[in-house]
Amino acid sequence: MDITPPLGTFINGDFVPHYAQYIHDRLHARALVFQQNEILIAFVVVDICVMPKDFVDDVKAEINKQSGIKPENILISATHTHAAGSIASVYLGAADVQYMKKLPALIVKSIVLAKQKTRPAKIAWGSVDVPEHVLCRRYKMKPGYVAANPVSGHADQVKTNPFGGEELIDHGTNQTDPQVGFFAIKGVDNRWIALFANYSLHYVGDWDNGTISADYFGEFSRQIQAKLGAGDDFAGVMSNGTSGDVNIWDFVNPQRYPTQKFEKSKLIAADIAAKVFNQLQHVEWDDEPGLSAQYDEVIVQLRKPTAEELKKAERIITQSDYEHMQINMETLHQLYAREQVLLDDLPDTLEFPIQAIKIGRGVIGGLGAEMFAETGLWLKKRSPVKNYFTIGLANGNAGYVPPEHEFENGGYETWRGRTSKLEKGAEAIVRDELLKLITDIAGAP
Repeated sequence: MDITPPLGTFINGDFVPHYAQYIHDRLHARALVFQQNEILIAFVVVDICVMPKDFVDDVKAEINKQSGIKPENILISATHTHAAGSIASVYLGAADVQYMKKLPALIVKSIVLAKQKTRPAKIAWGSVDVPEHVLCRRYKMKPGYVAANPVSGHADQVKTNPFGGEELIDHGTNQTDPQVGFFAIKGVDNRWIALFANYSLHYVGDWDNGTISADYFGEFSRQIQAKLGAGDDFAGVMSNGTSGDVNIWDFVNPQRYPTQKFEKSKLIAADIAAKVFNQLQHVEWDDEPGLSAQYDEVIVQLRKPTAEELKKAERIITQSDYEHMQINMETLHQLYAREQVLLDDLPDTLEFPIQAIKIGRGVIGGLGAEMFAETGLWLKKRSPVKNYFTIGLANGNAGYVPPEHEFENGGYETWRGRTSKLEKGAEAIVRDELLKLITDIAGAP
C-alpha cells in the first residue's frame, strides 16, 4: 500500500525538523497475512522512522474490526528510514497531524487487501551472513579526544559517529550481527507471494535532507522482486533488526562506497538480494507449517532527571533559541535541556510490547524499541530454534534500550531524553521476557 506523504510534510529522525521537498521513491506499508484454520496472523512493515505504541494500538484495533485478526496476533514495525513522514515528535521535529490522521487507514487497508488475497502456500526459512555492511557506530577514541556528554557534562568513554574525529579513532567497541534472516513464501502452484527479510543495519541515509525515500529497505524490495522474476502482487520486505548501535558510516575507510546520492543504498540492497537469492537455492520448503503467536507487555520504569537537574534544565531553556538552532556541541546541551523537561512530563512507567510469532520451523521476535546488536545476538544464541530473528521498533517505540553495561561507557544512545528514557536494567527485562515467549512458542504444535 502506497503511504507516500505529500510534499511539504514534516520529516523526523534528526535533531532539527526537515520538510519534504523531493520524492525520490514511494513509501509503502507491506503486509502479509497468514491463516491456518481459525488462526490469523499478520505482519506490516511500514516505511517510516518510528511509530508510537498508542498509534500502533489504535491501528491494530481497527484492523481487528475490519479483518477479525486479533491485535496480539499482529506485528506492525517501522523500517526506520529517516526520510519519511512524521507521526511522532523527535527532538525539535514535530509530528505531522495531517499525515498522522491519514496513515492509519492505509496500514489497515494493506492488511485487509492481503487477507483478501490469501491462497494456499508453503514456506521456507533461511539465512546468510552479510558482514561487510554492518559497522559498530560506537568508538573508543585515542587519548586527546573528548567525547562530550550534553546531559551529564562529563566526558563519555565512547563516541557515537565521530564526525571530524576520524584520525583519533581507536576501534569500534561492539560486535555486530552479520546475519540476514528470511522466510520465503510461495503458492502451492510455485508462484511467488513474498520474501520477508531482516537485517540489523540502522539505515543508509545517502540522500539530502528534505528527501522522501524508503532507503535501502525499499531498494531491497525492488531488487529481490526483480531477481526472483516475481509478479506485481509480490511483497518483498526488509525489516529492521537489532541495529541501535550499528550503521554503515565507515569513518575508517570512507572511500569504499560510492558517494553519489542513493548509490550506496542500491549497492547494499543489491548485495543482500544477491546473497539471499543464492541461498534460496538451498532452502527446504514446508507445505504444512504450524502457526502460533504470543504477545505480552511488561511495565518498565523511566529514568528521569532529579529536581536539581530539572531546575538547571529549565534555566538553560530560558536562554536558548530553539527556532534558529544550529546543532553542534555548543548547542546540544540546550537541546537536551529541553529533553529533560519533556521527559519529566511523561508518566513514570510505560508498557513495553513483546511478541513472538511461529511459522513452521522458524520464530520471529518483536521488541518495541531500538535494541543493540548484542541483544539480538543473545537471543539468537539462546533460541531453541535455529531459524530466528528479532524485529526492532515492533508495535511501538520506547527509544534506545542499551544493555546496562553500556551506560558506563556513555555515548549518544545512552544520553537521557525521550529517545533514551528507560531504566538502565530495561534491556535485560525485555530480553528475558522475549526469550520466555520464544521458548514457549517453539514447543507449540
